[in-house]
Amino acid sequence: MPQLTLVDHKVKHKSSIPANAGEDVELFVREYKTAGSSGTPKPVLMLHGRSVPALPGFDLVLPPKGGSTHPDTSYSWAQFLAGKGYDVYIMDLQGSGLSPRPKMEDPCNANPAQRGLLETNPGTGTCSPTAPYPHQLGNSQSEWDELATVVKFIRARCGNEKVSFIGWSAASFVMGPYALQNPGDVARMFLLAPIFPPAGRWSTHPEAPFAPPPGTGLPTQPESKPPAGFGFPMNLTSKAGLQATISDKDLAGHVWQSIMDCDSVGQKWGGTTAGAPEGVMRWRNSYWWGWNTSTVPYGSTLGTSVPVCIVYGDQDTTANTAVELGPVLHFSVPDLYQAIPGADKLMIRVEGWDHQPVWDRRPNQILQQMSWKWLDDKKVYGVEGGSWVMDADGVVTEVE
Repeated sequence: MPQLTLVDHKVKHKSSIPANAGEDVELFVREYKTAGSSGTPKPVLMLHGRSVPALPGFDLVLPPKGGSTHPDTSYSWAQFLAGKGYDVYIMDLQGSGLSPRPKMEDPCNANPAQRGLLETNPGTGTCSPTAPYPHQLGNSQSEWDELATVVKFIRARCGNEKVSFIGWSAASFVMGPYALQNPGDVARMFLLAPIFPPAGRWSTHPEAPFAPPPGTGLPTQPESKPPAGFGFPMNLTSKAGLQATISDKDLAGHVWQSIMDCDSVGQKWGGTTAGAPEGVMRWRNSYWWGWNTSTVPYGSTLGTSVPVCIVYGDQDTTANTAVELGPVLHFSVPDLYQAIPGADKLMIRVEGWDHQPVWDRRPNQILQQMSWKWLDDKKVYGVEGGSWVMDADGVVTEVE
């Protein structure tokens, strides 16, 4: 693998999160590229989903093994692409990873249903029924704004070249609508297990489809009340809860440690033994809109000026949920593919994959190759359009 350079940036941004609106903050962005590279840059931006920060998802590095003195970087999707000649950037939104986490320092600001995870480290006995900050932390507009700041930063570093997007899970709520509103910034898009509510929230105004819908409950709108179940800025996941979703139990320990390395506060919470915290994963509670079957066709952008590749697993019950759950919680990857208006789109359903192939050895290697081929020449396993299924042997068959 070529020698890579790594630079961690603190990108200046004026926050539009209601919790710290107008404040100057610094967004965490990691950059990889081949040492001594020249020529036209090929920038790629990778964005995390709802809960897991960017580095554990895209840049997981394991200790040396098998007598080697070098760390095992085989799980680092970002380093793989950088080794193929791309300028790779990884970002954390506010409320996640190494970016600022406003209103998330106080355990009383956690989801009330999850505060039991904090009874020992630290205790929450002093929490009042009304949390000090009873609102969701982020929202679609604030996250689009953060993405815009980082895209501008990348383009300034890369000769104003368009940026290719790679998003995992709920990153689609941010990258999808951003591309629709700013097609001139985006070269291509690769979405892993994208979350897509076909009948999700939007303004319903034909001339302003990405405006906040009624009832967003932002504290900058005092006449509105926070929607039921969204009156807190922070969710929590325990170590056991996260590790139960990872099939490789040895790898699960490294994933958890990587998450803790990104959160000096969360690593001091949780566990059942006083004075011996095992940590909790803290993640922002966001209120999303502007991403459904009514908005995806906007401007006829997706599948035309912005080619889209979608990859997901047939065992993924996170990105594909029952219609009976209602418009906000019913998700469907195939519905996203159908809603994309242009023909320059490709979808591959992989047999045996769940929502987290980045943490499974063989799927991880296949996924890295898929994304590289899409970025390189818009072909994955020799196909460049349509809906396909890949079986356990790697055989790809078109869906009728």
